[in-house]
Amino acid sequence: MENYDVIIIGSGLGGLECGVILGREGYKVLILEKNKQVGGNLQIFSRDKRIFDTGVHYVGGLNPGQNLHTYFSYFGIMDDLKLHQMSKEAFDIVSFENDPIEYPYGQGYDQYIEGLVKLFPEERAGIEKFCDKVREVCQAFPLYQLQVDDNPVGYKDVLNLNAADFIDSCTENEKLRKVLGGTNPLFAGIGSKTPFYILALVTNSYIESAWKFVDGGGQIAKLLVREIRKVGGEIKKHADVVKIEFEDKRAKSVVTKSGDRYYGDMIISNVHPAYTVKMIEPGILKRAFTKRVSQMENTSSVFILYLVLKEDSMPFINSNYYHYINDDVWGGVDYDEETWPPSYAVFSGVSSKTKQYCDTMIVMAYMKMEEVEEWDSTFNTVSEGDDRGERYEEFKKVKAEKLLDAMEGKFPGIRDRIESYYTSTPLTYRDYINTPGGSMYGIMKDASDPLRSFVSPRTKVPNLLFTGQNLNMHGVLGVTIGAVQTCSEIVGHKYLMEKILSASNVEA
Repeated sequence: MENYDVIIIGSGLGGLECGVILGREGYKVLILEKNKQVGGNLQIFSRDKRIFDTGVHYVGGLNPGQNLHTYFSYFGIMDDLKLHQMSKEAFDIVSFENDPIEYPYGQGYDQYIEGLVKLFPEERAGIEKFCDKVREVCQAFPLYQLQVDDNPVGYKDVLNLNAADFIDSCTENEKLRKVLGGTNPLFAGIGSKTPFYILALVTNSYIESAWKFVDGGGQIAKLLVREIRKVGGEIKKHADVVKIEFEDKRAKSVVTKSGDRYYGDMIISNVHPAYTVKMIEPGILKRAFTKRVSQMENTSSVFILYLVLKEDSMPFINSNYYHYINDDVWGGVDYDEETWPPSYAVFSGVSSKTKQYCDTMIVMAYMKMEEVEEWDSTFNTVSEGDDRGERYEEFKKVKAEKLLDAMEGKFPGIRDRIESYYTSTPLTYRDYINTPGGSMYGIMKDASDPLRSFVSPRTKVPNLLFTGQNLNMHGVLGVTIGAVQTCSEIVGHKYLMEKILSASNVEA
């Protein structure tokens, strides 16, 4: 019977990063992954010899000295990443149907401010007020700021500020209000709920610097696996954990769907908390906690269109587009069959084979899980699953064609440039990423009741911890910070942060 110091359930980014951190500290680590491919949202796939990302379309903070660059340097992967910097004038573009103007987000606060002031010359004060608040809020998060702080959770005073409300306080210009909130699909924003700190942390990261991964973000997972194996860590795929076993109120082992049992002194779950508590027998955790976690509202899901473009048919687009057919930028999740899609986001892939042309595009539009509830009882991944049948394939085709029709308004002639296309639905996210309702970003944060959606890395079980996108913030940076927070509970916050800063030659 082999015993591990730490067993990590799930090989998403947070799980892999915890594996590197703890492996380097001398812990014997085992990571268990239910799928064929490690990485969670870092997974990539190939169609018609083109590479597509599943979840990581761009990242921020990768200039030397910036937060994600510092963390990735500590993990030993920064120098090996293949990166492409996005347009400094307009890494993101917010656009609206029947409005010929494109509203840019520039890299660097000077570029960001001047780019918008050029289009809204009377609104400099409001734009600067918005930017000042973004930077002020970011200062409240020590791990985001790479600070060695005895209290890694220092942001409680900013949790109640609503994003849409604060933007409205900056300006009375309706169009500018929409532009300032226009990239909120990055966190599935809802006007009545989304806290400003979510918008601030995400937006600031990209304004500092915005990058895409050449040939996909799967390289992050590959490099982290390399680092885990360097320190003797193990990763087992096709290992779907269904039960956490206990002895004297402490976790002692995990059991997989196939019946394998693994013993560990510490268990870290990178799986959604609602699914994690289902692995635990009643009575171990307090009923109130289990009920709260199980009933937490999750962010919306998405329909994704993966476009394989004809060779040399479309010049490379070095910006992302957030396009609104319906002007309500905070209401994208509220639609009916007639009004879908009210908006969509477009991301061009970066290929090592061509720098002048796009060879792939990914188009995302909100989709409710209820639209695919007819097939809710099915399960489908590459390694196993059901055939959902002709009705499901027809459903996806109808949605794809409707989304392409909508794209013609912004990208005339797009159909003529498409060689083939592929699709995914909320069921795809549910089955591959293991999130309730196929949620893109996990638990929904709510400014009106922030503590209800708060998930601590530490549980009432002394040797059971959480990590992943459901802690504080999603995305590559957010999950990385969450992994550091989780491992700080084991090795100590100050000790770990000093090591991270030292690895990147950043002063504490």
